[in-house]
Amino acid sequence: MQIRPATVWSCPLLLAAATLFVWGGLFVPAVTAADKANAKAAPPNIVYIMADELGYYELSCMGNPHIQTPHIDRMAKQGVRFTQALAGSSVCAPTRGCLMTGKHSGHTSVRSNGGGTPLRAGEETIASMLKPAGYATGGFGKWGCGGRGSTGVPEEHGFDVFLGYYDQVHAHSYYPPYIVRNSEEVPLAGNKGGSDGDTYSHYVIVDAAHDFIREHRDQPFFCYMPITPPHGIFDIPDSDPAWQIYKDKDWPEQAKRYAAMVSMVDRQVGETLELLRSLELDDNTIVFFCGDNGGADYFSSKEYPRGFHGANVHPETGVEFRGKKGNLYEGGLRIPMIVRWPGHIAAGRVSDLLWYFPDVMPTVAELAAVKVPSDLDGMSIVPELLGAETAGRAQPQHDFLYWELGQQIAVRQGDWKAIQPGKGKPWELYDLATDVSETKDLAKQQPQRLAAMQQLAAAAHEPVEEGTFHNREIHEKDRLAKYGGRRPAPRKRGKPLKIDIPAAGLVPTDQLKVAAFSSQNASNGKLASNAIDGDANTVWHSRFTPAPVPAPHSLVIDLGATYEVSALWYVARQDGGWNGTVADVQVSVGDDVKDWGDAKPVKVTLEKTRQPQAIKLPATRGRYVRIEALSEVNGGPWASAAEIAVEGSKGNE
Repeated sequence: MQIRPATVWSCPLLLAAATLFVWGGLFVPAVTAADKANAKAAPPNIVYIMADELGYYELSCMGNPHIQTPHIDRMAKQGVRFTQALAGSSVCAPTRGCLMTGKHSGHTSVRSNGGGTPLRAGEETIASMLKPAGYATGGFGKWGCGGRGSTGVPEEHGFDVFLGYYDQVHAHSYYPPYIVRNSEEVPLAGNKGGSDGDTYSHYVIVDAAHDFIREHRDQPFFCYMPITPPHGIFDIPDSDPAWQIYKDKDWPEQAKRYAAMVSMVDRQVGETLELLRSLELDDNTIVFFCGDNGGADYFSSKEYPRGFHGANVHPETGVEFRGKKGNLYEGGLRIPMIVRWPGHIAAGRVSDLLWYFPDVMPTVAELAAVKVPSDLDGMSIVPELLGAETAGRAQPQHDFLYWELGQQIAVRQGDWKAIQPGKGKPWELYDLATDVSETKDLAKQQPQRLAAMQQLAAAAHEPVEEGTFHNREIHEKDRLAKYGGRRPAPRKRGKPLKIDIPAAGLVPTDQLKVAAFSSQNASNGKLASNAIDGDANTVWHSRFTPAPVPAPHSLVIDLGATYEVSALWYVARQDGGWNGTVADVQVSVGDDVKDWGDAKPVKVTLEKTRQPQAIKLPATRGRYVRIEALSEVNGGPWASAAEIAVEGSKGNE
């Protein structure tokens, strides 16, 4: 832990007021001199805007040649832009858990990206920390720290109001039939789910944030804006001014929609700053704007192998961040981060301070002069924001930073980064000062340094203790709201997707049968038999509705006759998702579908790839093959497979 217990931060400036950044743009009454005097004596307001999946190089102030973001660019000129701000994780829910609780992902309760994994009851958040100090607390956007019906709902963790999406799947659609306010459904007129509807949910959410700011202008407030654009289905109304910028570009349609969504967010940032100015809160307001995790390689092609907009590619030098959303290389963690506070943060600065999401909570605590929880992993960056003289001390540095995600682990110590990209895979070591693209593995040259960082990783991990659900039914309802409340219609079966498995002697597919399985998700057709039907368009998935079945997950395949089995081939789902993709697996061969006592299982760790992977077995005779999925590549509780094939020969009967 990197913060003293029960600390109340004391910064000389904080005897005067501050206010943190918000969204808006309508006329409000003039502010009186008395209002100004009261504001100067009040604690700071705090506004934190986080754009979902916005990449490091996807702002025009970062040189992006495609996307226009003039208001965010201006914000950077008026404040400080950070070059080494890192996300709490590389996917949605875990990164939000780190941000809200001030803990790294070795200590958080939300480490799975399932969509509704909850915080524990009573777990402290930024909102619950500020609320006893008289703050109004509002959240607007995608929560991701507990679905409805769980211990993690935001109104139980300090928020007076939260409007938007509690579950991540719900948040994929901008036209759901409803969004959620304090666990109650708020209907959206004319919406049918997916891309079909009359009411664009993001507009409703931003308007509510504006109203919250106006309503609480006379008291300190925390306005948390984890907005959904540009993530999810790439939808933006054709009537939106941002679409007019890109609609005639000779680009792929989805690339144009994505760019328009980023420019829409930029416009709303400008509207928010204008609202603050009109309320005469500008000088009392500190503004945070960032992405939630590393960018994705969206709309890639031969011409643009790292994505059309180059989220992780320097637009001038071509230097890349390795990886992307979903892994712990720099491409999955490096985010845009800008902080603005006129009169307090020096304008036009660029800071190389190394920090990450667990640092936000102690920073906010110091700004608001409130007691910080005792179990945080973060440090306050107030000295870097306001200067050492104002803060009364120099900016401390992290001893180390830590991440874990499923089977992946990473540790950062200064410019050095150690990463284990999967369970059982060798650790890698990089000097980011000379190799920001993480291409030169120095693990063999620096064994002592690597060993020390591995020890830090081992000490940083604690077993996860998630919150609980008391009603999964309403949580599952929210997930279906993405589709308008209906289960998605099965895809029309076109031409089967055949995967070329590079092996001779495969047992014929039409001879295979499923003899037993631990579970299947029958409600959406993800049946066990899909794993052996010869069509990779279909998927077997362990049960997740109405409640997930925990690992291990198993399939037993009847070969139709006795074979000398030499390998089992596994093919991950081919539909763009990774849910259920198997990491640790063991395979057994036997003659009795119910008795595996004499079997000698072979255990391996698979890679995260869509290519066929062979699990080599010592030649063993038997009629049945059992596959046991022990873990998932992203740490989820599921298992899935697009295809499973068995390599073997009948030999002498």
